[in-house]
Amino acid sequence: MNLRMVTRMVRMVRPDTITERSARVSDHHPGDLSDAEWRERLEPDVYRILREKGTERAFTGCYWDTKVAGSYECAGCGTQLFRSEAKFNSHCGWPSFTQPSTEDAIVEHEDRSYGMSRVETVCANCGGHLGHVFTDGPGPSGLRYCINSASLALVED
Repeated sequence: MNLRMVTRMVRMVRPDTITERSARVSDHHPGDLSDAEWRERLEPDVYRILREKGTERAFTGCYWDTKVAGSYECAGCGTQLFRSEAKFNSHCGWPSFTQPSTEDAIVEHEDRSYGMSRVETVCANCGGHLGHVFTDGPGPSGLRYCINSASLALVED
């Protein structure tokens, strides 16, 4: 990956534009499952991304170039997060979407890790880390939800 590509990928949503949405509480909320229960429930790579805020390498996830029609659900709790109609090829190596399936499916948080200022996206139901949202997307919103494949499960139509 060259420096120009990295620079393009790091265009960020300004932290002062972050919108916090209220997380729904359910039987899958992280407060209800212990770390040991999450570890038992999830594959190691999925656990690392959803519970430890990890990431997968670009162009290695199973959904980055998928064009199958369906719903993308949280791999941790099964909440519908995105629809395939909102998916587009951003050439960044991760599945990218223009919008979540519903406004309350995802919660956004300021993320200042690794010396950057970004907006992290998490599942509103279980709090699992999904990826980040950037302001370089197509369409009216201009948003690009850049999501780890391992945090998703595709349910085909």
